[in-house]
Amino acid sequence: MERAEFQLTNGQPKIVGSFGSPHDLAKADSSAVRDVCDLAEIRLDLLMAESGAAQPAQWSHLHGLPLLFTARRQDEGGAGALNPAQRMALLESALDHAACIDLEVASIGEMGAFLKTLETRRIPWIASFHDFEKLPDCATLEAAARRAQDAGASVFKAAARLHQTADLARLAEFQLAEHGLRVATMGMGPLAPVSRLLCAQCGSVLNYGYLGATPTAPGQWDAALLKQAIARLTPLRA
Repeated sequence: MERAEFQLTNGQPKIVGSFGSPHDLAKADSSAVRDVCDLAEIRLDLLMAESGAAQPAQWSHLHGLPLLFTARRQDEGGAGALNPAQRMALLESALDHAACIDLEVASIGEMGAFLKTLETRRIPWIASFHDFEKLPDCATLEAAARRAQDAGASVFKAAARLHQTADLARLAEFQLAEHGLRVATMGMGPLAPVSRLLCAQCGSVLNYGYLGATPTAPGQWDAALLKQAIARLTPLRA
C-alpha cells in the first residue's frame, strides 16, 4: 500500500473523516470514504484500546486514500494510558502509509526525535490542542499556535468545549485572525455543530466529521452531512 499525497489549499476547506471504532474502519468502503472526505483519520489509540492491535492490515483496504494517523494522549481525549514512547512507536509504524500525522502541541517537547523523522520524510503534521472543559483565553490559544509554528507544523488545530454564544464568536474571531500558519478550529458540546460550520466559513482548513456510526468528539457531524453543509457556505475569508 503506497502513501497517498494530501495537499492543503487556501480558501478551500477540507473535510477530515474520522473512524471512531475498529468496526467502522473494518467495514469502510474506500470509494464511499473518498466521496465524503478529503482525508481519513485513523486513531491508532482507539484501535489499540478496542482491538489490541494497530497494524496496516486494518487499513490496507483504504488504498489510494490520503490517511491521517493519530495516537492521542490520554489527557486530550486519547483511549488508554499510552505513554509517549508507546504513542511514538504506533505513529512510526504507520509512516509508510501516512499522508499526515496529528501530534498534540503538548507532546512537542517529548517527541522531538519523531518530529525530525517527519521532517526528513517530508510528512506534514498537525499540531493539535484540545480542551474538553472550556474555550481557553486568546493568549493561551495564540501561544499554542506560536509553538506549533515554531516546531514546524503545517496546521494548528484547536478544539474546545463551548458553553455560550460568546465562546462561539470568540472562536470564530480566532479563526479569522492571522497566526502565521494554517489554522483549523472547532467547538465541542451542544454548540459544536454550528461552530463547525461557522469556523469552516471563517477559513478553518480542516473540518472533522465521523465515518461510520461512532463520533470521535462531542457534537461532531457525520462526515457526509458536514461535507454537504460546508459546500453551501460562502467563505468569509479567501
